[in-house]
Amino acid sequence: MDGTILNFFAGGNTAHGFSNLYESSLQGLTRLFVLKGGPGTGKTRIIREIGDLLAQQGYEIWLIHTASDNDSLDGVVIPELKVGIIDGTAPRVIKPELPEEAIIHVNLEQAVDTLQLSQRCIEIDSLVDQYTEEHELAYSGFAEALRIHDEWEAIYIATMNFQAADELTQEYIQLLYGDQNFEKVSRVDHRFLGAATPKGAVDFVPNLTAGLKRYLVKGRAGSGKSTLLKKLAAEGIKRGVNVEIYHCGFDPKSLDMIIVRELGFAIFDSTAPHEYFPDRATDEIVDMYSRCIQPGTDEAFAEAIASIKERYSSTMKQSIQHLTDAKVFLDELKTIYAAATDFDHVDQIKSQIQQEISGIVESPQEV
Repeated sequence: MDGTILNFFAGGNTAHGFSNLYESSLQGLTRLFVLKGGPGTGKTRIIREIGDLLAQQGYEIWLIHTASDNDSLDGVVIPELKVGIIDGTAPRVIKPELPEEAIIHVNLEQAVDTLQLSQRCIEIDSLVDQYTEEHELAYSGFAEALRIHDEWEAIYIATMNFQAADELTQEYIQLLYGDQNFEKVSRVDHRFLGAATPKGAVDFVPNLTAGLKRYLVKGRAGSGKSTLLKKLAAEGIKRGVNVEIYHCGFDPKSLDMIIVRELGFAIFDSTAPHEYFPDRATDEIVDMYSRCIQPGTDEAFAEAIASIKERYSSTMKQSIQHLTDAKVFLDELKTIYAAATDFDHVDQIKSQIQQEISGIVESPQEV
């Protein structure tokens, strides 16, 4: 029977630039393979094929997706084996808090004809510059969109009943945790709920919440959704349960979801661009607007809200277009590097990694 595959992002194109949460998913590993190499040199191929093989062997795997390339992967983690494979090339800055002997650097440049690449170095440099420029334009656009979003939030914050929000929070602390306390230190995993990608906003909520009791938080910008999630996460950590914390792919300072698998629940911001509606018998809605916002706020500020929404949507659309344009340059770079790569050599490197992982499988580690 195939193992469970969890899909998520650990890097994001955000209003604060490229944001990196990779180290969180790598905590506790005893073996980490860090792949280095240009685009198109086989990093995703190694990650995907080894991940698929281990999933077929029944292991749970975590697939870490790439925000700037919908077809690529940033890494795979096999928690039971305490093994991971991660793409360590820019813009990813991988500084895991692991013993030096646990980290194996794998240089895929050894499979590349560097002479062939050197003959196209001017073209490569130009494509890298254009790719970088498009990303900087996207980040600048997201930052402007966040400023507009703050205007949106201000309307609802001004009409919010904070006492009601506190009461709702206490209700859900009791509902979700009851009197349970675990005599252990929590493991806390920081990830992104979704990401801004060349194909627009992408998330893996259905996959991540499969088999869990789901609470879909509805509300408006500034109606307290992130604050509720932060307090619920803090309570879980205080009680010693393992908590998966999913940050907003637009503003990493905000939270969009927490999952506590030990207690079987997920609670998440279910508004655009990750809007979901109850489609499972056990799904429940948490309505922050009706509980915490002064009635009639939507109607009283309808004109201002419509103007803000239009400016926000337009700015986001332009920013996503820059990611789409950047992907064109990335694809050209991939073509150049792939033409200079000996993929038989890449497969040999993959086999060496598989062999080492097989040795770990045959020598179970102590938990």
